[in-house]
Amino acid sequence: MKNIEIYQEPIALYQLLKLEALVSSGGEAKAAIDAGKVLVNNQVETRRRKKILSGDIIEFEKQAFEIVLKPKEQ
Repeated sequence: MKNIEIYQEPIALYQLLKLEALVSSGGEAKAAIDAGKVLVNNQVETRRRKKILSGDIIEFEKQAFEIVLKPKEQ
């Protein structure tokens, strides 16, 4: 399982997919979510703006990712 580092939470699910380049555009991310291709914590998630927090597990295209909050260095 790969970690995805975010610098602030929450982040919308579709934004996370786009940010990590798992999809090529926001529209593609929304289409994948609408089609039920994304799991959050082992549950199919169809809410595009589902708030993703540190500790959540995202599954997409047979890959699993754990969300990790990384504080900004000062």
